Amino acid sequence: MGQIVIENAVKKFGDFVAVDNVSLTVEDQEFSVLLGPSGCGKTTLLRAVAGLGVVDSGRITIDGRDVTYLSPRDRNISMVFQNYAIFPHMKVIDNIAFGLKMRKANKAYIKERVEIVSQLLHIENMLDRYPSQMSGGQRQRVAVARALAVESKVLLMDEPLSNLDALLRLEMRAELKSLLAKLGATTVYVTHDQIEALSMGDRIAVMREGKILQYDHPTKVYDYPSHHFVGGFIGNPPMNFIPAQVQIVGGKLQVTIGDFNFTPDDTAILGALKPYDGKTILMGIRAENMETFNEPVEGGLRVTVDVVEPLGSQNLLTIRFHGETIKVATHPDFPVAPDKDIWLRFPSNKIRWIDRDTSFAITPDMAQVMS
Repeated sequence: MGQIVIENAVKKFGDFVAVDNVSLTVEDQEFSVLLGPSGCGKTTLLRAVAGLGVVDSGRITIDGRDVTYLSPRDRNISMVFQNYAIFPHMKVIDNIAFGLKMRKANKAYIKERVEIVSQLLHIENMLDRYPSQMSGGQRQRVAVARALAVESKVLLMDEPLSNLDALLRLEMRAELKSLLAKLGATTVYVTHDQIEALSMGDRIAVMREGKILQYDHPTKVYDYPSHHFVGGFIGNPPMNFIPAQVQIVGGKLQVTIGDFNFTPDDTAILGALKPYDGKTILMGIRAENMETFNEPVEGGLRVTVDVVEPLGSQNLLTIRFHGETIKVATHPDFPVAPDKDIWLRFPSNKIRWIDRDTSFAITPDMAQVMS
């Protein structure tokens, strides 16, 4: 078993809190991603799991064993770094075998493991080369092979693809996901690249200022962000957040955007919105989740298109509305042009309502809490 449990971890550098009371569980054989901008604490947290940095308080267990203060060699983990960290004076075969030799494995076992992992990563014909004779992508394969060779229960990866070009990163992303799924290793993967996180992770932990704002499956994080930052950080374009006023008129709740009024048909959320009567909240909706029409439609908001960006698989529209910029994605065949009026409709099941004071999502279960 390779379950990782982080409990109330805190790490400070002077007065700066890099990891702020973080708790996280990565299940056995799960691929979890720590995602966030530079300086959010994701690498510091990963290094704490690896034993390369000790937390100031809190507890870390791997496979039920407290490893909080153990050295890296006693944790049964492997790590792949952003800058590869392979030895330039050693041939590929020796780089891959290095960890096994440090563990004093016998020669037959080392030979077997080197053969297996080099074939998995398609570098079996490069074993006699030096790193200087290889491309960046090939060197990264060597680093991954070295980590896999020791058969650790836990694999930690710190932005391993960030130094590769876009096409090679795409190729390696798919290969890594397939390979790690076959091996069944528990993996914690650090990245600031949302596409990597969404495409590779079983679950994503979105971090900001040392805290985890949301930890969930990729589709949940994308479609139902728990915080304003999560919706704005994930997605290209990011989620639209439109100021909307909640009003109860004649006993009926309605939402007002500019001079446009509508009532969400999601009855589960109405109770949670009632306490916001007379207040302004944010309506979050993805560009691709708005319905678009070329003529007036019931429940539709009339807007004027400002910019049209043809992107091949879709058109991305920029719309100005009451001082707000809205991004709308349409089918490439949708007839549209700058300065043209179109109508938008907002499916209630695609909307994420956000409390402007706390920046957290307003959810149906809040109706009971606030009542």
